[in-house]
This record gives sequence, C-alpha cells and structure tokens, in this order.
Amino acid sequence: MALSKLKLIFTLFFLQAFLTSPTSIQAAPANSDLFREYIGAEFNDVKFSDVPINPNVEFHFILSFAIDYDPSGSSPTNGKFNVFWDSDNLSPSQVSSIKNQHSNVKVALSLGGDSVSSGSAYFKPSSIDSWVSNAVSSLTSIIQQYNLDGIDIDYEHFSADPDTFSECIGKLITTLKNNGVISFASIAPFDDDQVQSHYLALWKSYGHLIDYVNFQFYAYDQGTTVSQFINYFKTQSSNYNGGKVLASFISDGSGGLSPENGFFTACHRLKSEQQLHGIFVWSADDSKKIGFRYEKQSQALLATPH
Repeated sequence: MALSKLKLIFTLFFLQAFLTSPTSIQAAPANSDLFREYIGAEFNDVKFSDVPINPNVEFHFILSFAIDYDPSGSSPTNGKFNVFWDSDNLSPSQVSSIKNQHSNVKVALSLGGDSVSSGSAYFKPSSIDSWVSNAVSSLTSIIQQYNLDGIDIDYEHFSADPDTFSECIGKLITTLKNNGVISFASIAPFDDDQVQSHYLALWKSYGHLIDYVNFQFYAYDQGTTVSQFINYFKTQSSNYNGGKVLASFISDGSGGLSPENGFFTACHRLKSEQQLHGIFVWSADDSKKIGFRYEKQSQALLATPH
C-alpha cells in the first residue's frame, strides 16, 4: 500500500512538472486581430488615407516594393535596394501622417515582388556577404527615411539556391532586428515548388525570427472552395510549423477563395478553432475601385472579441 501511494505521489509530481514546464508544450499561435494590406505597386494614386482603418485591430500597411535593381528596373544590384512603389502618393511625410493619426498603424516595406519594369524580379546575389552588407546598408537608409517598422520578403524568382537565399535573408533579418531598425519581419510564399523550396529552407534555419507568414492563398485556383481553403491552410500551417500563417485574398477576385464565395465563412471557421492569426489583402490598389468593402469586413471580423 505504501509503495502504491509512493508511486501515485511520484506520478502526480512528474505530471505536474511536465504540465508546468515551459519547454514541454509548444503553444500554437492563437487568434489575432492583425490586418495587413499591400499598397503602392500599381501606381493608381491610392493613398494610406483612402483605406478604412478600424481602431480595434492591429493594422500593417506593406509598401510594394523595394527591389535590388537599378532605378530603370533593368539590372539587379546585389542587395542595393531602390524604391519601386508609388512614392509620390506614399511618401515619408504620408507615412508619418497616417501613423500619427492612427496609433494602431505600422508600416512595412516588401522586398522583391513578382516583376520589375517589363520582366521578372530575380533574387540574384553575387555572394552572401556582399549581398547582406549592401542590403543592410540600403534598407536601413530607406526604412529610416520613411519611418518604417518592418520588412516583408516577397521574392518569387530565384537565381540562387535555397541555402543561399536562406542565409542572405536570415542574416538580413537578424542584423536589422539586432540593430533596432525593424520590430517585425514576414515572408510571403505561395504553393510553387521552387518558391516553397527557398522559403522552407529559410523557415528551417531562421523561422524563429519570422513573425508572420503572409501565405498567398490567392495563388491557388480561382474558384477554391471553403473546404479546399481550410485544407490548404492546414497544409501550409504544417509546413511553416509554429508560424503565424495569415489567411488571404486578392481583391480583384482573380484567384483563390474570394470574399464573394466564402472567404469570410472560412475565416469564421478558423477563428472558432483558434487558428485565425490575421488576414492580409493584395491589394489596396485593386480595392480602391470597389470602395474597400472587404477591408471593412475583414477588420470587423478581426475586431470581434475572440
């Protein structure tokens, strides 16, 4: 009897230690009120002040794009970044203004994107060390000039292997964070073999430094159903294990699960499962002509108590 009691006490002690150990259980990210929107790539005069901002969400504008190409967009520059967004309408003073008017707004810039000038925008470093050195210098200058808060990585074409991409981007994020230049970083992969091989290599080595995964669910086929979307979301949450994978739609309805066809139904379902880590939209430029109706709906959903 005494031995049984001893075993019971030992078992209870072990169980308590296991349950209270900070390293024993990795808590999955829970619901969030984060809303993010890309802006400025299409030069249609959209301004920060055009976009409705709900005071009860965390709101990130993402300037699209900064690219390490020469200003004409014809040649890669090995980490020396230039501004390729609509800087006339999205200027340093306008960044300061929108942040002063809305305490819940932060502004980031996105690197790369699909295209530059008339061709694809390639990640093409001469070497890891030279690219990182140039990128840290040029981006620090742009980020401080524009009073920005974070960066997003959206390279979609590669002239370097996944390990080189991982080291370049990982060291860039590490240095900018350590220097206090940025407070958050995100990545924007989509379901393409080459793209995924590069971003998953980055995630494997530097995932602990990446705050959000802006997975481009709108790159899936137009006409995606709610159940397909949920399955895609769970697959990518598994790929980027432990990451805050955000739900997403494209406001021109050209791909993925559209707001008209059940995007918000899917978001409510994710929210009920504590898996809605935020929503992002491509893009304010396209949403302008439809009055930002889905931005309003997204933020209302996110602002509702969890």
